[in-house]
Amino acid sequence: MMSDAAWSRPLLAAWRVAIDYALPPRCPGCGVIVAADHGFCLPCWNGMHFLAPPGCATCGVPFDREMGEGARCERCEAHPPAYDSARAVLAYGDVARTVALRLKYGRRIGLARLIARHMLRHVPRAADIVIVPVPLHRWRLWWRGFNQAALIADHLGEMAHLSVAKHALLRVRPTQPLRGMHADARARAVRGAFALSPGHGLSGKTVLLIDDVHTSGATAAACARTLKGGGVAQVHLLCWARALPQGDGAD
Repeated sequence: MMSDAAWSRPLLAAWRVAIDYALPPRCPGCGVIVAADHGFCLPCWNGMHFLAPPGCATCGVPFDREMGEGARCERCEAHPPAYDSARAVLAYGDVARTVALRLKYGRRIGLARLIARHMLRHVPRAADIVIVPVPLHRWRLWWRGFNQAALIADHLGEMAHLSVAKHALLRVRPTQPLRGMHADARARAVRGAFALSPGHGLSGKTVLLIDDVHTSGATAAACARTLKGGGVAQVHLLCWARALPQGDGAD
């Protein structure tokens, strides 16, 4: 006699076929039909610039050649950032931008899991890591309905088996969009915008700070200063995409 599980498998398979027929999986970058959920079509995949070593040990900006362990770019040597390292899955480009915008403004919240899956290989190996998303101010959260960084953080925490402290870091005042501002203006715009919640529990720990896009680093630097001011040992930034020095993006 067949078990309930044995009976359910054919039904689930038939249901999946029906769903794929009615709602076929589509490329997150351009929307064409693809073979599997969260898979990119070949043109989009070939157009994505994945970031990997060699690169600056601090900010992660790519090097043209291997510079040796611990090598840093000129900018980080001259002006070390407040965070201990920054890494991103992709250079900011057409596909990376589309995915980020569809998540943030198109309410395609399933893309948060796709982003987290690609981030997983960049999670640092260290003790006492806690994942903290870059927070939204409550007004923007009410308007948007979700914080895309927090959605990504939840999925990444599940995949990496790490705890997520979504409410430890707060954005205590609203900030205007940073797009189009020069570096000094960005830094002024986010100064004093963040605070730690009472009893945050992060003292002495390593924080993996999660955001969707990294451009100038002004937001991440402000978060890192707040976290370290509250006793955090190290702050490592991890993003979906980053604008390389010659590119532009959205902080």
